[in-house]
Amino acid sequence: MKKSNNKLRLLRRLIIIPSLIIATQAINSCNDDFLDQPGYNVADTESVFSDLVTADMFVQGCYRSLVPTEMYYQLGAGDTVTHSSEDGSTNNSKYNICNYQYDAYTPNTLTGIYAAMYASIERTNIAISRLGQMPASAKRDALLGEVKAIRAFCYYNLIRVYGDVPAVWSPLVELDPNDPSTLYPKRASRDEIYDRIIADLQESISAMPTLGQPGFPTTERLTKPAANALLARIALYAAGYSLRWPLNTSTPGTMSRRPDNARVQQLYQIADAAAAAVINGGGHSLMQASGGKSGFESLWFNFCRRNLSSVNNEIMWQIAQYGANTNGAFGVYAHPGTRGGTYGSRKALQFMLPTYYLSFAPGDTRRDVTCTSYSIYFLNAGAATDTYVDVGTTFSCIMQGKFRIGWCVEPQAADARNLNVPLIRYADVLLMYAETQNYLNGGPTAQAISALTQVRTRAGIGSMAIPSGQAAFEQALVQERKWEFGGEFMLRTDLIRMNKLESEINSTRQAMKNLSDKTGAYANTPAIRLYKFHKNAQVYGDPFLAVTYIDITNPAQIATVSNIPVNGTAAAIATYQTALRGVATANGQTTVATDLWYPVNMFQAYTSTFNANARRTVGFSTGAVNTLQIGNIIYTKPTGSAENGGTYPNWIQGGGDGLFYGFVPNKTELLPFAAQSAGHPMIDNPNLTQLPGY
Repeated sequence: MKKSNNKLRLLRRLIIIPSLIIATQAINSCNDDFLDQPGYNVADTESVFSDLVTADMFVQGCYRSLVPTEMYYQLGAGDTVTHSSEDGSTNNSKYNICNYQYDAYTPNTLTGIYAAMYASIERTNIAISRLGQMPASAKRDALLGEVKAIRAFCYYNLIRVYGDVPAVWSPLVELDPNDPSTLYPKRASRDEIYDRIIADLQESISAMPTLGQPGFPTTERLTKPAANALLARIALYAAGYSLRWPLNTSTPGTMSRRPDNARVQQLYQIADAAAAAVINGGGHSLMQASGGKSGFESLWFNFCRRNLSSVNNEIMWQIAQYGANTNGAFGVYAHPGTRGGTYGSRKALQFMLPTYYLSFAPGDTRRDVTCTSYSIYFLNAGAATDTYVDVGTTFSCIMQGKFRIGWCVEPQAADARNLNVPLIRYADVLLMYAETQNYLNGGPTAQAISALTQVRTRAGIGSMAIPSGQAAFEQALVQERKWEFGGEFMLRTDLIRMNKLESEINSTRQAMKNLSDKTGAYANTPAIRLYKFHKNAQVYGDPFLAVTYIDITNPAQIATVSNIPVNGTAAAIATYQTALRGVATANGQTTVATDLWYPVNMFQAYTSTFNANARRTVGFSTGAVNTLQIGNIIYTKPTGSAENGGTYPNWIQGGGDGLFYGFVPNKTELLPFAAQSAGHPMIDNPNLTQLPGY
């Protein structure tokens, strides 16, 4: 018995499960106070599952660690929308993974996702086993369905990152420690895993609760509609493209669907029916305009403010993040950046590609919510009495806006922003339904067009033409998903399952070169932007959205705003500001004598002489004029080739530094298992085969 127990302990390490101690603190964070529940380990499960109250606590604990930091900090980039920015050089794990440069033998691979998902799977396996031994009841069946959905989400994450992975369906204490497959599980067929978790969801959904039932006041726990949405998503991934190779061999793989086309068709039908069930159920909808805000702005402002009841209709599932024990780093990485002051110093470590920022149609309200062309900085030395500014940026440092610090509630700590992690929105259900209808019917149906139109209408572009052909409609959905879900760490693997990653990478590379050269679609992109000086309120809940600006295209006006009084006297600067207000008025802006404006050359670096001199005219001191709260490999670089001495900046194209420099088709769509040291899958499990090519 002692030998068997030792083997089980070894297995827990082999499969990268760092602990079987189950955190069962209730995660429903709609209230400020958390229940301080005790922890349970495997030996306690008999008492835990002796009644439904403690069983419910255990199931709630299964939500912990479902979204590790790597899911948004590293895999949230590289999707031709969001990109990584770091200080120093480009030789760091985040920037390399963003650009598909990774291998099994350095930190440039993701082990945390593997560890976290299998830890969660072990918890769910315990719950499924023990709940199955309890007397059947509506509550027992609801908990069983909930925990099976959580397990399905874990396997979905593993497969979309690593491909075929070990399949473990029982708690480790119930497995035979003398069986080699228990100690050293091999990769299992992703198709078999997908089929199992899809069947689990189909079987369980009817027993799950709806929003508003006791214990489900918010969407921080899975409900019946959310589980249907999750079923639709997983079925689309199971039917979609992925990098496939003969299981447990080193034969190179190719991007393809599963080989049984009949099952592919069935999976699309499953996804279609699940999405339709949500839409026809009537319990969820897109958030609409209110209080002077567009619907999209209202959604994310209220999300950041933790007004959960107002966003429940659209955000169908979100992971709770509130309090000292449940706060992740989500809100630390994706924001416009801030230096000092009320919000503290937080550097933006991701930015939005300018081609994405420029891709939005005029009037699309999603652009200025998803992207910010400003960062929060001080005018002088950052003292408490200093003036803080929403300072306008250049094309090379457009930052994320959905999770901006100023919209949040007061944090408990600088790295604990109390932001939940959004996982499924109703907009996703609409676009998945449009996709299934288009695929199953050889082109867009009226229902598909209606679903897409609903998303566009909320964004303010409902009149945009919709393609009629199947391929063209699918490509429109690819673009729509980018506009709708930018910065929500789901697009990278979406592009893979739709077999669009390579084409989107290639088109983005070319588009960035065209923008840099000011050719093609970007031939007339204005270089000079006139920003209105705007003080930051330095209060949480500030509804500020975007700095007012004017794109200057008139040659005479360009000459006026470019005539910056370098080291000018107060009188010279006042005269210059009067001239800028005249330009603003000529471009339809209402301005008063106290307004200040400053030009920015969008193709130059934020730190260029022109841009620095312009900011000095509104009061930036020498110590603050050339610094921004974003990784300096971006904001210190230009976008234009002419502004870079006639060559592309290295972040666009350079020796090993250009966009997506590590991307290799039929290889880097998946990540390898880490093999660096003990504690990594390939070191601890000799039966695991590596992704071909590594």
